[in-house]
Amino acid sequence: MAAGAISLSPIQSIALPKKLKYTTNRLLRLAHITDIHLSSANDAPNRFRKCLSEIKDHDVDFFLNGGDTIMAADYSHITRESVIEQWNIWDQVRKEFDTYKMYSCLGNHDMWWAAPNKDDEMYGKDYVIKKLGMPNRYYSFSQKGWYFIILDSNNKNAGSLDEEQRTWLENELDRIPNNASVLVMSHYPILGVSTIPYGGSHTDSAYITKLFYEHSYKKIHCISGHMHLLDSATYNNVNYFCNGSLSGFWWGEGNKDSAKKYWYHETPPGYAIIDLFEDGSITNTYYPHSF
Repeated sequence: MAAGAISLSPIQSIALPKKLKYTTNRLLRLAHITDIHLSSANDAPNRFRKCLSEIKDHDVDFFLNGGDTIMAADYSHITRESVIEQWNIWDQVRKEFDTYKMYSCLGNHDMWWAAPNKDDEMYGKDYVIKKLGMPNRYYSFSQKGWYFIILDSNNKNAGSLDEEQRTWLENELDRIPNNASVLVMSHYPILGVSTIPYGGSHTDSAYITKLFYEHSYKKIHCISGHMHLLDSATYNNVNYFCNGSLSGFWWGEGNKDSAKKYWYHETPPGYAIIDLFEDGSITNTYYPHSF
């Protein structure tokens, strides 16, 4: 299924593992916010604050940040001062929900590659990892019986895993117990529907989906962003949710392809609330916002 929202009503996808019953025993509730694209333009910080107030009402356990946290640091004309300003805005807004744990992944627009040299403390991924409080560019953790894998999609042939990370992912999946429930977060969609007309998928989807198939006795679900579009797909019993962007049309009013003001194509700006259940099932509910 692929669908942009046509109203401001929540849009829910429910994924039930094969041969398992749906249960109401929810273990965790998460907020997936992605493609925030913070800058001083278009009153984005205050609009984001309004979104946060709404998200808190869902009583989430923690946040998953899907990358592209700031507007853009990756273009060749971006100055050091601009990068510092964007991250300073993020630091201020982060204080609005610093009582919540947040797990982030790297977005393609987060890194400053135009630094004078690779030894510059602001160059590349390490600076972003520090700003977002990440333990590494890829990592894992577990909570309440669920396993979480956070990937770094930003490698050669944009939207891919490097060899070091492939080896790590293979070992990580090997160590996770049989029949475990797993949630994988990447910036680029590993597999998606909106990427068919617009591109933007992981270029190594075949490798990753085959790897997941080798672990088909685990209940694996994947979430991503990057596209600013909303879709979901299931392949080999693995569920793939691409959620829309919190910033919509980068906090702008849109263009000729926007179905409505602030929308990117047919998808409104929004965030997802993800419920994880004891039996390995998941609901991914997308909440459009009007800020």
